[in-house]
Amino acid sequence: MDLPSLRTFRVVARHEHISRAAAELRVAQPAVSRTIARLEADLGVLLFDRQGRSVRLNRYGAAFLRRVERALGELDDARRELADAAGPGQGRIVVAAETLLTLTSLLSAFRAAHPGVEIRLHQSTAAVMRRQLAAREVDVCVASQPLGGAGLRSVVLMEEDVLLAVPVGHPLADRERAGLEDVVAEPFVTTRPGHWQRELLDRLFAAAGRTPVITCEGDEPAATQFLIGAGLGIGLIPALARNEAPEAPVRWLRLVVPGCRRTLSLVRRADRYVSAAERHFEEAAVAHFATGAPTE
Repeated sequence: MDLPSLRTFRVVARHEHISRAAAELRVAQPAVSRTIARLEADLGVLLFDRQGRSVRLNRYGAAFLRRVERALGELDDARRELADAAGPGQGRIVVAAETLLTLTSLLSAFRAAHPGVEIRLHQSTAAVMRRQLAAREVDVCVASQPLGGAGLRSVVLMEEDVLLAVPVGHPLADRERAGLEDVVAEPFVTTRPGHWQRELLDRLFAAAGRTPVITCEGDEPAATQFLIGAGLGIGLIPALARNEAPEAPVRWLRLVVPGCRRTLSLVRRADRYVSAAERHFEEAAVAHFATGAPTE
């Protein structure tokens, strides 16, 4: 049993599929199968139930995975701690966010202040963020909706109004505010389920016993206001986006519905070592959003 075998096991357990695990690890599929077979022989139990190319983690595998996650997590923390001691100003941080546009100006300032820190980014829904945090695939998440779960630490970066964006020339374009009754029959441009804009839209309509009309849905929240500007429909956009992409041809008004707001939070695991790079990133994020995003 060695570290590469344990890391291979963890990837296979996450995907429950040999081919996909091999693709992530960038090794041949037979090599992954042999590694798992050797590990099972060493342990004396099968860790997976085989179903063709797919595998299913069984109760032995699930128990073993909990220990492996803990052991590899401790080793990763030790590596970060030693790197902090040996190389101040260096390090690496992996960040997940629901939309990367929210981070552009923050990352620009952070890289200028900490040029020795390597940054990796993931665009993830809330559900994927929870899995990434649990598997220690990311260090911090910048989330626009609560990431519930034990063992997570959250810091609020910003609270802001979520505005209604409509195309230029729309009947509501000259108004400053609208109620839900004004938009119940309007086609909405939004994101797929799982993204915070869609979760907010569905929640606001559900509270009124209605279902929104969806004319366009996608995986890139930052594209929503440009699609609205193209005349495909109306949509909910955070106030911050009005400043990030002022060239979008839309008109902005307040949707007078309780709870039409966004809370942006930085979330991490509470049980892991926090590197100097992560501390600096959190400090930069708190300072950036405290001064950079006016609310309505």
